[in-house]
Amino acid sequence: MVKSPWKTISSQTTTHDRFTITNDEVELSNQEMRNFSYINFADGICVLAITREEKVLVLDQYRHAVQSWELEFPAGMIDANEEPEKAAERELLEETGYQSNLWTSLGKFYPSPGSTSETIHLFLANDCYKVSEPTLEASEEIELKLVPVEKFFDLVQNESFKHGAGLACWGKYLSFSYKN
Repeated sequence: MVKSPWKTISSQTTTHDRFTITNDEVELSNQEMRNFSYINFADGICVLAITREEKVLVLDQYRHAVQSWELEFPAGMIDANEEPEKAAERELLEETGYQSNLWTSLGKFYPSPGSTSETIHLFLANDCYKVSEPTLEASEEIELKLVPVEKFFDLVQNESFKHGAGLACWGKYLSFSYKN
């Protein structure tokens, strides 16, 4: 099988709130014509933050799309002209009041490449320490939890922690830890 990208014949975009939806007419590799729509979404970051006391910073945050409180890692969008690591540092401080001087990139991933163009950059922040209270946006309802690393495994196993970017971050962290 010869791999070739689909050819875009025409493209239309619509912006709604923070999303841009693209609807492309494409020619598939087999010359069949199809419509394909996807969401253009700003790239983001996700941070696995571990304190000096070996506790994972976990946010308990209301998520309207699934209408429930969800456990997550600090995460957010990268601002225009902002480097991913700077966005990670900013989001960690804003959402938790913590900082770190020990940052490691864990790579990046596509959370849903069948429906969005988003890339999420993953980071490990070790030796985190509190410097202030969180500075939350009006739409953010967050309770910070400090979970011992050994207890965090239980949150993943019993499906209390379902945050996709957080699970990717945790998986990359474990794979790096296993290899080193």
